Amino acid sequence: MSIERNLGLGGAPVAEQRRNVWAAILGYLADGLDQLVISYTLPAIVATFALSSVQAGSIATATMIGTWLGAYIFGFLADYFGRVKTFTYSILVYALATGISALSPNFGFLEVLRFFVGIGIGGEFGIGMALVTETWPSRLRARAGSYVAVGFNLGTLLASVVTLLVMPHFGWRGVMVVGVLPAIIAVWARLRVKEPVLFEKKRVSGDRTFPLVYLFNTSKRAKATIGLWFMTAVQNFGYYGIMIWMPTELQKYHHYSLGNTTLWELLTTAGMIAGILIFGRLCDRIGRKPSYITLFILTAIIIPVYFSISNPTVVLFGGIILGAFVNGGMGGYGAILSEHYPTAARSTAENFIFGTGRGIGGGLGPLLIGILATKMSLFTALGLLFIVYPFAAILTWILVPEMKGEALPE
Repeated sequence: MSIERNLGLGGAPVAEQRRNVWAAILGYLADGLDQLVISYTLPAIVATFALSSVQAGSIATATMIGTWLGAYIFGFLADYFGRVKTFTYSILVYALATGISALSPNFGFLEVLRFFVGIGIGGEFGIGMALVTETWPSRLRARAGSYVAVGFNLGTLLASVVTLLVMPHFGWRGVMVVGVLPAIIAVWARLRVKEPVLFEKKRVSGDRTFPLVYLFNTSKRAKATIGLWFMTAVQNFGYYGIMIWMPTELQKYHHYSLGNTTLWELLTTAGMIAGILIFGRLCDRIGRKPSYITLFILTAIIIPVYFSISNPTVVLFGGIILGAFVNGGMGGYGAILSEHYPTAARSTAENFIFGTGRGIGGGLGPLLIGILATKMSLFTALGLLFIVYPFAAILTWILVPEMKGEALPE
């Protein structure tokens, strides 16, 4: 197929589209790697510094706060100074902070560095998605975004493999040293990836309006922003609520061994990857709104059904289906978040909306489950996560316009 028939928005040829999507995939893979290594190495870190459970938990909190702040900072910078340059810096921040944390002499030093890891991780998502959506054709926009979203899940798997191979020989500090390798991706991206034509046209126009203004400057956009924020909050609410508490549930109530718990995580992640790829294609085929409304309704059904199962084997393999529905929506967010806002605010919109959703939803999900688990079984508490999904379906229907096949606003 000729390059002319594959031109994306802004006149991007196939080679540029592929470079951009691979840069974004690798960036998001590195994001997952550096975010999740702390989970796998935390027991060893606790032993090294003799941490209390509160101190151990605060490391994850520091990372999440940094992620929230980084989403805002790097989103703004990408809209002012360029996607590629800012994308490179965001990767360098979390890669170098992860690597330097190997030298941590105490808990406080490590916690500060994890905050900077979070800042870099928070910035990367929206910038990579903007690079892709601004260069891929509208008919494949969601599919391209789904490829990027899969990168994070591959990174979480890589984090477990790296920990398994490195920690027995070099300890948790050795694992952190490996976390500096994504800096290579940043250098490659800086040398090989070009700014999208859409962004260059915006730069020539000299528009210096503060990007956040564009998220609320019309009633249509304001409503879309609210609807999209709620959608991403629900996405992260379910994902973090289940993935943080499920290993505890499997070991405590179903008497899973560590091996079976790890197998559940692998099967569930495989389901997530399949769900993301399928959902991206569905968004391009039938539209964003019907895809998300259908997903939210089906997820509201799947969750209570899954958490009513008592057979440990069914629970194990049912994780594939659970993962596909709970995280499949990631396959469409890159596209749907890019399509309602002009180039001057696209990275800001991606990061502000998804970053806020991840911060609030990702924080509230595990907290609510923990509170409910004091009144009922953990399995029952997890089953109650379904409650938020019908509200997401309703708000998507009312507030978010359909943008399938439309050119990105300039």
